[in-house]
Amino acid sequence: MSMFCYQCQEAAKGIGCTVKGVCGKTDEVSNLQDLLVFVTKGIAYYANKANEMNVEDKEVNHFVLDALFTTITNANFHEEQIKEKIAKGFKMREQIKKVYIDAGGVLENELPEAAIWYSNDFDNHIVEAQMKGVLATENEDVRSLRELLTYGLKGLAAYTEHALNLGYEDNSIYGFIYKALAGTINDALSADDLVALNMECGQLGVTAMALLDKANTEKYGHPELTKVNIGVSDKPGILISGHDLKDMEELLKQTEGTGVDVYTHSEMLPAHYYPAFKKYEHFVGNYGNAWWKQKEEFETFNGPILFTTNCIVPPTKDATYFDKVFTTGSAGLTGFTHIPEGENGQAKDFSAIIELAKKCEAPTEIETGEIIGGFAHNQVMQVADKVVDAVKSGAIKQFFVMAGCDGRMKGRDYYTEFAKELPKDTVILTAGCAKYRYNKLELGDIGGIPRMLDAGQCNDSYSLAVIALKLKEVFELNDINDLPISYNIAWYEQKAVIVLLALLHLGVKNIHLGPSLPAFLSPNVANVLVETFGIGGISDVKSDLEMFGVTA
Repeated sequence: MSMFCYQCQEAAKGIGCTVKGVCGKTDEVSNLQDLLVFVTKGIAYYANKANEMNVEDKEVNHFVLDALFTTITNANFHEEQIKEKIAKGFKMREQIKKVYIDAGGVLENELPEAAIWYSNDFDNHIVEAQMKGVLATENEDVRSLRELLTYGLKGLAAYTEHALNLGYEDNSIYGFIYKALAGTINDALSADDLVALNMECGQLGVTAMALLDKANTEKYGHPELTKVNIGVSDKPGILISGHDLKDMEELLKQTEGTGVDVYTHSEMLPAHYYPAFKKYEHFVGNYGNAWWKQKEEFETFNGPILFTTNCIVPPTKDATYFDKVFTTGSAGLTGFTHIPEGENGQAKDFSAIIELAKKCEAPTEIETGEIIGGFAHNQVMQVADKVVDAVKSGAIKQFFVMAGCDGRMKGRDYYTEFAKELPKDTVILTAGCAKYRYNKLELGDIGGIPRMLDAGQCNDSYSLAVIALKLKEVFELNDINDLPISYNIAWYEQKAVIVLLALLHLGVKNIHLGPSLPAFLSPNVANVLVETFGIGGISDVKSDLEMFGVTA
């Protein structure tokens, strides 16, 4: 075993990747990511103490977000970048320790053994990583709860960083991240203590998603009903993937008037729903499908690709687009150009990718038509009376939340078939790239209400929660679970974990996860989730429709 990782849905054999990640990361990258998380926990140990004294360090706050985001599945495969972050992490650890001491803090003892790692000898880091990584916690149930919390924190950090990029912060989020990370190295905490921290993580997940929703909508306007072109123009283009709308804005500004069009891929599709981006005539449409199809779709796009966050599938050297990949933010890929932050608060410089695009052919058309989206909470509330009337009249019998992630496993065809087999009196509420399994189906509408309402990116799952809570209020219900809403969610990585914890915090029960339950849930922890929250898996479409109380 040269590595161990089971943080995503595609963990090898449903147990864990031990030689190379299914995601494409090497054991080198995996172990470096383990060490980056480990050093970040050491930072959190001191930052938590400082936070209890109401002192903080913004540089440390921002570093921790970036460190956690860097280790999310499919985000960063760049060994040297991660090594630089680890080295910086040592400095951040000493920096926040000094802040604590200077504020009058007293160190009764140094870091607990579970968080000590001072070596800069990266040649020997594999041994270190195996000593300090996931399997360092021997008790299976404690390990499971610690990893569930750690992965929730990674998702929390991702959404918080997106808000930060737009200038929005909430110090309560940093304080919790430090408390929770410190909790993962505290052997005095019981399983019940860790369960409580996981539930609190869900609470902060709601806080972070609300903060990001506020940042996005105050900056770019509320998403609105939009028809998105899926064809192409005759001009060269840049394809932008990921989740960061600030990068989207800066790229659109810098490409204006250059003769280069901009297209979205995968999770960047919902950028089309924001009013502020509609003024750009060269923002022409969405190209392709979910992230895992990029190897074939990038071949036909012909132009450069910009990754703003995770969703990277490392290309092979014989890929025609191999020399056209760019990364920015927390994303990274060895051998490819990384566009750094602008100096002194200035915009990033996307000139290199723009100049390359000018030399490329226009994209090859792979499909034509339009897809509809933009049903975030504000848009849905504008037609709330129509929705309520449809429910009261029986025209809409049930809503199905089918948010979450897509992935390459053949078993995910289940979600396409499930959508096809849903009765005509049901409506799908979705967010995240899971929608690509059914967002191009002809599902029709109910009295003018589309049978698939796409709220946006995975972080826009917050909109689905707001919609549910509003319906609960309108129908004067005491329990959110009394609504005619069922949850059949596809998950893949750590941002889905924070969404799940957020839903649990809001009291939502009987959530079904697929295509498989997380490998990091021990049998005992899984049983707790089943017994307490009604968490379940999926089987086959016919059986699950019956289980949800509907017939095809």
